[in-house]
Amino acid sequence: MIQTLLVANRGEIACRIFRTCSDLGIRTVAVYSDADEHALHTRRADTAVRLPGVAPADTYLRGDLIVKAALAAGADAVHPGYGFLSENPDFARAVLDAGLTWIGPSPEAIEAMASKTRAKRLMGLEPLGEVTQGDLPVLVKAAAGGGGRGMRIVRRLDELRDALEGARAEAASAFGDGEVFTEPYIENGRHIEVQILADTHGTVWPLGTRDCSLQRRHQKVIEEAPAPGLPERLARELRTLAVRAARAVSYVGAGTVEFLVADGRAHFLEMNTRLQVEHPVTEAVFGLDLVAEQLRIAEGHALEKDPPSPRGHAIEARLYAEDPARGWAPQTGTLHRLAVPPGVRLDTGYGDGDPIGVHYDPMLAKAVAHAPTRAEAVRRLAGALESAVIHGPATNRELLVRSLRHEEFTSGRMDTGFYDRHLAALTTPAPDPLAPLAAALADAHGRSRFGGWRNVPSQDQVKRYEAAGEETEVRYRHTRAGLAADGVRVVHADAGTVVLEVDGVRREFAVARYGDEVYVNAERLIALPRFPDPTAQLAPGSLVAPMPGTVVRVAEGLTEGATVTAGQPLIWLEAMKMQHQISAPATGTLTSLHAEPGQQVEPGLLLAVVQPTHIQPASGGIA
Repeated sequence: MIQTLLVANRGEIACRIFRTCSDLGIRTVAVYSDADEHALHTRRADTAVRLPGVAPADTYLRGDLIVKAALAAGADAVHPGYGFLSENPDFARAVLDAGLTWIGPSPEAIEAMASKTRAKRLMGLEPLGEVTQGDLPVLVKAAAGGGGRGMRIVRRLDELRDALEGARAEAASAFGDGEVFTEPYIENGRHIEVQILADTHGTVWPLGTRDCSLQRRHQKVIEEAPAPGLPERLARELRTLAVRAARAVSYVGAGTVEFLVADGRAHFLEMNTRLQVEHPVTEAVFGLDLVAEQLRIAEGHALEKDPPSPRGHAIEARLYAEDPARGWAPQTGTLHRLAVPPGVRLDTGYGDGDPIGVHYDPMLAKAVAHAPTRAEAVRRLAGALESAVIHGPATNRELLVRSLRHEEFTSGRMDTGFYDRHLAALTTPAPDPLAPLAAALADAHGRSRFGGWRNVPSQDQVKRYEAAGEETEVRYRHTRAGLAADGVRVVHADAGTVVLEVDGVRREFAVARYGDEVYVNAERLIALPRFPDPTAQLAPGSLVAPMPGTVVRVAEGLTEGATVTAGQPLIWLEAMKMQHQISAPATGTLTSLHAEPGQQVEPGLLLAVVQPTHIQPASGGIA
């Protein structure tokens, strides 16, 4: 029997595994980097062991340190979670060689399937060799790991070299393995997967299908079970192929076999020899705790002959600290508050007041809704996300709500090209015009404008806010009856609640403020100074860091005075385990270069200046 379990991971998945261990009476051990010293998973475990350093390569990818931590803490088993070392056969061997129980398949099964190139060969498929014009478009893909890292679409041969280099660097940083390969890129298919669970007695359960077609940067955003609208013939074929893949490597534990479905045909993608991020939707539909099942299987228990029957429909949405309208740029800062209404499952690795840093994935939480029908599950999840309290950096919350309510999604006709087609419409700002006024009235609560001697109406007070990237100005005034504003009846106003009535329609606004950040219902505002700083201007063509991160690469041979062309990649940043490319905004001359590899940057830091060819330098020097 497992008594003490170390989770070789961090964040949301570590917290989720700890929750099951608590239910089962198993003691828990966390490992943490210096950046995660006060993280939620570190606080939730019974014992925590430090991994000195910050970078994944120095901490969560150091299998030797993790095994030492398990032995030092008295653990008798190790669960890898997902990502990091979860599909590393050498780590699994090291755990077993140390006399510990490994929660997962055998190292041999991981070795056979963890490399996507070997997995394809096992299924009778071969990656592309030398790519030619006739092969395009192709997908450059990391052989190890997942989560969309180390993946690039290539539509022109002259883009292939940069794509290979970028994918290798990203894969090595995320998984400790820089091997990549190329395969044909199938446009607008459906990403369908089958959850499997197998014991040591020869039983393999195919636990239905999941649709994971809504993706950004090849990373899943919304997942559901079962996959809607899938013909039973095809669903049966997918289950059969998944069981075949599992039996081919004598698989044990939880795993997932992934396919791309196009034109009624299933194309094998890979087998993930670990738990998936989206496993909660399968748990909800089948009434299982997959982590508990993993632990039982590792202890030698046998599965029943047949899996439980599925019930209803479940949908999961991944809440990211990112700005979808700005190239999915990750966001950092303090997560002041995160809460969803009752009846929706929330898996998160953050607590109120926790910092969101640059070192790891920007996923804040997963919200999961289960209902008797798909339509009810969609409505429940969209409503819960819309009314959720999320006080912190910008997130993809509005994108998720609009995606769930989009006709293409509600009708089950989505595919992997969903965001390519609809991103602009889904991210068009739609700020609430009353939110800035509510913020201003809440801020003004209790601050009267006149003393006892004055009996004339006060002048309008002015407040400025940034909302959805736009500046707005609101006016209000103090009267003998209280606060007032033109065109609006102020029914109630205090520091936390404002009630306004317009044309007989009454609306209530919950207001919270943290420094200059103001949250009005679901809207995030930034309070601006009344008089903007006239010196806060940048020269035309300035390239600034869009996020905090590390400069990992500068274009080869790039120096001040060089001629660059519009769209030419100049600088690469790494933030939250992804690489982000900064390109020349116009054709012109690089007049200033401040970035160098290894440099840590903050948002807004000037990296370079490209003087467009149509702008002449000012007299006496370069502008």
